[in-house]
Amino acid sequence: MSSETEPRADFGDIDELGPVDYIVVEFPGNRMTGEGFPILVDLVDRGIIRIFDFAFIRKEEDGTVTALELQDLGGEIDLTVFEGASSGLLDGGDIQEAAAALEPGSSAGVIVYENTWAAPLARALRRGGAQLVAAGRIPVQALLASLDALEDPPAGE
Repeated sequence: MSSETEPRADFGDIDELGPVDYIVVEFPGNRMTGEGFPILVDLVDRGIIRIFDFAFIRKEEDGTVTALELQDLGGEIDLTVFEGASSGLLDGGDIQEAAAALEPGSSAGVIVYENTWAAPLARALRRGGAQLVAAGRIPVQALLASLDALEDPPAGE
């Protein structure tokens, strides 16, 4: 993450924060329809999440990685609402790590966000002395594969 020399974003009282996550969303072939953006804006507007960082990257066919400005993404998707969403949490190493997950010829959105919906629970747990010691995500593809496996038991059972 960012170094101590960069300005630090104002996150407010750190004890009041909800869990902070990141996602890297790949757009194969650099095709972005913009279908998810109104939903993302709605989540922010309703206070469910708070975006700390929002960046776009492109991975060329030769593996070269380029950070994109929102205006570089074309006029068909209005992304001006996300301009300036940069807390300093993401640095060049994070962008390179995100790009490593991409297929050549693709682009991605990288979002660091607070789960503000979970902040009251997180505060209560911290006040009680609890601490988060592990977290994870189950990708929807893995969930579907598990459900399919339950429907099709192995032969002989």
